[in-house]
Amino acid sequence: MTARRRGKGEGSIYRRASDGRWVAALIMQDGRRVVRRASSRKDAAAKLELLLKARADGQTLAAHQSTAAFLTEWLAVVKNTVAPGTFERYEQYIRVHAIPALGRIRLGRLTPQHFQRLYQDKLAAGLSPTTVSHLHTVLHGAFAEAVRWGLVPRNVVALVRPTQGARRDRRPHRRASPSAAGRRRRQSVEALFVLALKTGMRRGELLALRWDDVDLDKGMLQVHGTLRRTREGLTFGTPKTAASRRKVVLSPTSMAAVRRHQVRQDEERRTAGDLWQDFGLVFPNTVGRPMEPRDLLSDVYPAASQAAGLPPVTFHALRHTAATLLLAEGEHPKVVQELLGHAQVSITLDRYSHMTPRLMSNAAALMDRLLDGEEPSSPTPDSG
Repeated sequence: MTARRRGKGEGSIYRRASDGRWVAALIMQDGRRVVRRASSRKDAAAKLELLLKARADGQTLAAHQSTAAFLTEWLAVVKNTVAPGTFERYEQYIRVHAIPALGRIRLGRLTPQHFQRLYQDKLAAGLSPTTVSHLHTVLHGAFAEAVRWGLVPRNVVALVRPTQGARRDRRPHRRASPSAAGRRRRQSVEALFVLALKTGMRRGELLALRWDDVDLDKGMLQVHGTLRRTREGLTFGTPKTAASRRKVVLSPTSMAAVRRHQVRQDEERRTAGDLWQDFGLVFPNTVGRPMEPRDLLSDVYPAASQAAGLPPVTFHALRHTAATLLLAEGEHPKVVQELLGHAQVSITLDRYSHMTPRLMSNAAALMDRLLDGEEPSSPTPDSG
């Protein structure tokens, strides 16, 4: 049976005499002739169907555009839609990692294997699994935009299995006692460590906290902003999600630490005299200006954590400690989510999934007590 001859505008399928490869070709809406090579006639027919669908959907399939050109254009567009610090990370991921590896490849020729190979190469070069996962997230967002712009028919990054890094040690550090720091400077930021440990606030949120945001009479504070180091210098910005802009209830010991801090800061202000520049910050540097986040991590925090008898853990580990201890004691994950400022409770449950066995064990014991009248057994020790 003779195959039906395709009509005008329906594209063509043919076999090249030079190498025997099958080819699917179609004239797109913008007048360009797009060609797809195939290993068989069946494969060519499938690729032609994709081209026809793309043309029907109004896509131009910018196969001629390089990946570098697209990613550069995407960065220019996204710059005004995200916080400065976020954009700097996006730009670094694209400039340092993505463009050198994929920049010369045309958009229409990208495959999931290109990205899978990129991630494996980065891991082999010493990049951490977490950083590679962040790179995947940025590229996924970029190519989702390429689909919306009609440049490609599908998001090939969505077909890649993101690298799963090993989870960090989330065990709570119960020995943390910031008040153990002996020197005057460390004492002046005692309250900062207390709030980090007992409220789970982020470093940038603490350094942007102003006295106007704190109500010690009601025992609460409001998280309105964050402090970031950008190319323009220290910059105050808004938290990255609406959930991060939140009210935080303070415990009695937290309030006491903040009151002591307020007294010490008044003394520092008097000592500094005309050198003091009042930004209204709860945790400024020694002359009232915003504290450099890197100084907190490289100077103040290591000395204070060593004096407190802490193992060498990151400042961010204090936030994880707050969440882990609350979940271990049976606090509802929704409460922990709101305390940490996560956008969704699923984020909280995913990051602290190691707590799930213990929570399930406690729930099972509770059901015995409620339904069978049995005394609750001791909670299962947390193994991790």
